[in-house]
Order: sequence, then C-alpha cells, then structure tokens
Amino acid sequence: MRFLTVILGVLAFTMATSATAAELGDDGLHKQPWFTDSFLEMSDDLAEAGADGKDLLILIEQQGCPYCRELHEVNFAREQIVSHLNDNFMVVQLNLFGAREVVDFDGEALEERDLAVKWGVNFTPTVVIFPADAPDTSTARTAEAFRMPGYFKPFHFLKSLEYVSTDAYQDQVFQRYLQDVFQQMDEKGETPDVW
Repeated sequence: MRFLTVILGVLAFTMATSATAAELGDDGLHKQPWFTDSFLEMSDDLAEAGADGKDLLILIEQQGCPYCRELHEVNFAREQIVSHLNDNFMVVQLNLFGAREVVDFDGEALEERDLAVKWGVNFTPTVVIFPADAPDTSTARTAEAFRMPGYFKPFHFLKSLEYVSTDAYQDQVFQRYLQDVFQQMDEKGETPDVW
C-alpha cells in the first residue's frame, strides 16, 4: 500500500509540474499571451505599469536558449507564478540580440542588443524588475529593484517576484528574505519545492 501511495504521489507531482510547449514567435523567442506589446520606451512602460498598480518586469531572452525554454515550459506552466505575474507586473520581453529600438530610462534610444550591453546583461533569461514607486528613475541602474541573472527554478522564481511585489527588497537582501521564508515554512511544517 505504501508503495502505491508513493507511486501515486510521484505521478501527481509529475502531472502538476509537467512542461507544456511554449509558442515561438517570428523572432525565435518563446511567447506568452500575457506579455505586453509596448513601444519599448522604458519610462513610459514604467508609468503605464504604475498606473495599473503594477511594477515593470523586463524579460531578456535569446533564440535557442534552453533555459529560456525551461522558463516558459516549466515556470510559466505554473498557475501560481502566472497569476502572481499578472496581478503584480507588466511584462515586456526583449531580445538579447534584437534590433528593435528601445528608449532607455535616461532617454537614450538604442537597439535591444545595445541596451542589453548597457544594462550588463550576460545571461538569458535575465529578469530585471523596476518598481513603479522607484525614487530615482533617471537611469535603469537607479530604478532597478531586483535582477535574476539566468534561470531560476519555480520556487526561487516565485519568491523573487514576491520579494519585489511585497516591497521586502527595500528592507533586506534577497538571501536574508529567502532564509526567512524557509524558516516560516519550517515552522508550519512545510517543505519548499525547490526542484
């Protein structure tokens, strides 16, 4: 009986976390229907997000990136993550090697690939989050609240989003926040799903 319970548990976990295919756009990047199609003017995008009570999340990806695919097929297949994103963030996708014109916070117009260099993006996917209430939006660096340089598994990805959406980033570093989350879960007898 115990064996059957374990098998059923593994099957349920597999079904709950199974990857789903992500649609590819003409640019070779994975797409989500809830991405915002903007004019790529960062100050305007941040203002628009703020007007909707949200923060701005810039997702930088590249064609053929296996970790970008993982983000879409695993993380974005989880309802909890997608709901949190839709409730708290306006998501704009950029191409690490793209040629579309973007107007940076400082007013400089440049191609996506040059913006990625300017922002110091070296890995994909990279998530850069700008809070609507940032005190200084004169540059991306001063407006940025948090950055995920590379792929974060679902648990850490969601906790990163919550770190910003709850304004915890204003009071403590992410590692301390994560330790507090683990401690609170432990006190409740919960085990984090970090895989």
